[in-house]
Amino acid sequence: MKIGLVLEGGAMRGLYSAGVIDTFLEENIQVDKIIGVSAGALFGMNYKSRQKGRVLRYNTNYVHNKNYMGIYSFLTTGNIMNEDFCFHKLVYELDPVDFDTFKTTPEEFYAVVTNIETGKTEYPLLDDLEKKENIEYLRASGSMPFVSHPVIVNDKKYLDGGCGDSIPIDKMLEMNVDKIIVVLTRPLNYRKKPSHALVHQLFYRKYPNFVATLNQRYLNYNQSLDKIITLEKRKKIFVLRPSRLVKIGRLEKDVKVIKEMYELGCHDAQDQLENLKNYLNNDEKSIS
Repeated sequence: MKIGLVLEGGAMRGLYSAGVIDTFLEENIQVDKIIGVSAGALFGMNYKSRQKGRVLRYNTNYVHNKNYMGIYSFLTTGNIMNEDFCFHKLVYELDPVDFDTFKTTPEEFYAVVTNIETGKTEYPLLDDLEKKENIEYLRASGSMPFVSHPVIVNDKKYLDGGCGDSIPIDKMLEMNVDKIIVVLTRPLNYRKKPSHALVHQLFYRKYPNFVATLNQRYLNYNQSLDKIITLEKRKKIFVLRPSRLVKIGRLEKDVKVIKEMYELGCHDAQDQLENLKNYLNNDEKSIS
């Protein structure tokens, strides 16, 4: 029985997913393939490295450090997330990634990135974070448009995977799995609204394919949600989503709010644990 895990992004809303995956580690919920988008990739990689608590720890420890993320970083580097701090000092020194465990654990871990020249979504397999290109794909997955420089990997330019595929349910359905767990970071009734096409054109006029992707983003997102709800009702997939609204900013600095979002993920995962285990232990294949 092969199990897939889909992790939506959403910047600091991803603390919800961090709470879910920490509960999975604690309760020994095992999966075989993971697709993480943006914060879903940046936080979700800690499942594969088996570092329970790391996401909450470094966010509470460094959220007020001007070199972590925010306006200061954007004004001084052009990136809302500081490349040197987030992908060098944090990863290697301040709260190091367990590279050996990440490399040896059996899950296949995919990050979602958007190629801004083609406008297409790509899903690179990250098998070893000591490889420079894998860290760069991870960085690209979380590089929000408008406030980040494109990340260049193998001469290709990438930004946030959520631009092209915010909830990669279709990609996971292609991956020969029998069961799928989807972790969303917004409550049930949320739907994305159109953003300003003129802004897209002004910022990315050199990349018309990417502009088209940004213009289509809200439609793709809502279509993915509709498919997820349909599959969930048919008991083909298992979905975890926030059971209540937490007002958390994309770059939230309030440690109390950060902990609240994380703890909601832990609570909801624990609350649904028996139902999840029943779904996973049912020998009947859910996906056909």
